[in-house]
Amino acid sequence: MLEEKDLKQLAEKGISQQQIETQIKQFETGFPFLKLEAAASIEQGILAPSKSEADAYVKAWEDYKASGKKIVKFVPASGAASRMFKDMFSFVDAEYNEPTTDFEKKYFAQLKNFAFYDELNAVCQKNEGKDIDTLIAEGNYKAVAANMLKAEGLNYGQLPKGMLLFHKYAEGARTPMEEHLVEGALYAASNGEANVHFTVSHEHVPFFKQKVADKMKQYADKFGVKYNISFSEQKPSTDTVAVNPDNTLFRNSDGSMLFRPGGHGALIENLNEIDADVIFIKNIDNVVPDRLKDETVQWKQVIAGVLVTLQKRAFEYLDVLNSGKYDHAKLEEIIRFVQQNLCCRKHDIKELEDAELVIYLKNKLNRPMRVCGVVKNVGEPGGGPFLTYNQDGTVSLQILESSQIDKSNTEYMKMFTEGTHFNPVDLVCAVKNAEGEAFNLPDFVDITTGFISSKSKNGKELRALELPGLWNGAMSDWSTIFVEVPLGTFNPVKTVNDLLRDQHQ
Repeated sequence: MLEEKDLKQLAEKGISQQQIETQIKQFETGFPFLKLEAAASIEQGILAPSKSEADAYVKAWEDYKASGKKIVKFVPASGAASRMFKDMFSFVDAEYNEPTTDFEKKYFAQLKNFAFYDELNAVCQKNEGKDIDTLIAEGNYKAVAANMLKAEGLNYGQLPKGMLLFHKYAEGARTPMEEHLVEGALYAASNGEANVHFTVSHEHVPFFKQKVADKMKQYADKFGVKYNISFSEQKPSTDTVAVNPDNTLFRNSDGSMLFRPGGHGALIENLNEIDADVIFIKNIDNVVPDRLKDETVQWKQVIAGVLVTLQKRAFEYLDVLNSGKYDHAKLEEIIRFVQQNLCCRKHDIKELEDAELVIYLKNKLNRPMRVCGVVKNVGEPGGGPFLTYNQDGTVSLQILESSQIDKSNTEYMKMFTEGTHFNPVDLVCAVKNAEGEAFNLPDFVDITTGFISSKSKNGKELRALELPGLWNGAMSDWSTIFVEVPLGTFNPVKTVNDLLRDQHQ
């Protein structure tokens, strides 16, 4: 099946022949749906700390930061903003010339409220010789939209989302990248240093680096921290091969195999290369202006406090098990911790001999740990928290996407549609063992949780393969804890008009 030129192409990307064969097999067999036990809820699997408990967790986090551990804020920022502007691209290409849809009308009616208004006005004057007010008075709405989207204007249709102006301030508008620098100083700094890592697409790396260099000193002075900013790109070795509808290799016009990015699950490799004790993960567009940051900062500290508190107990229990100095009562105590605090249950645990039980408990205690903030479900699209059966027969907490659920199973769909909570991608992760050695994170991926989608290229249909998602199957074999966080900490920007919400004004 593979030709000499294919092997050369694989070598250049750092992909083995076995990986390709495995991927083709996955196309042929598909991926199994997950077996669910229940949607997670406050009654079952989601922690809802009281005020005094939240305060105690914040203190635990402050104490941990003071201990000299290394903390990194990891921001997936490679996505282009093009999807944000889908409606405005449609308007520019439409046969009509004035705003017609509700979306278009809202955009133009509130144009002055966007943080990028002044820059857009300047490029309109430069390119059209007229300001926005004049263009609109003349009915030339499309020139305004085109100057926002096109390369000769602001180029917002092609820039990464992290580089758009989101929020207004007296001293000038800020991008999401800048808001993440601010957040890094407020809850993730230790020893006077704030470590922030951005994953960026290859073509945007120089621009991103330049913008960070331009802005870093301003925030370092403002918050009295030293920033260590790093970047990485999604590795070519995590790309996946595309196939035709009959599962034969899809080839480009020059005969080469077509590869596609493997989805955000590929970033587990980037995460694996971060040297840190604790890593915060948050999407690039989920930021708010300073006036609303207090709540975000407080709850980031709460979930981090939950993480380090539970990790400390897990390490203490591992010490007990490794020492061999324990009785059956102690084993029962450790079982309760794994079941109740780490929310991992094994239905036949009573059938295990003590020696088997100790091996089982060690495995569940000695692995990466993540605490995920979840918000009450308000109908946003995306994943939710579930109690799910794992490959080893245990039941634990997982974040699931709709693609992982069998739509023909009415019971599962009821769980999904009536779930009380939603995952806003608000994670804090502990990635080292009790000896301070980094876990090899790819070892904890459930490779059976990928996803196949139908795409096209140059008018030809193809099938594409996405790797297990970063906070889905890629973290499947981690200890997972869910904590309810306020809805005010979740403010994503999916369309340009989302920037008109009060949370972004």
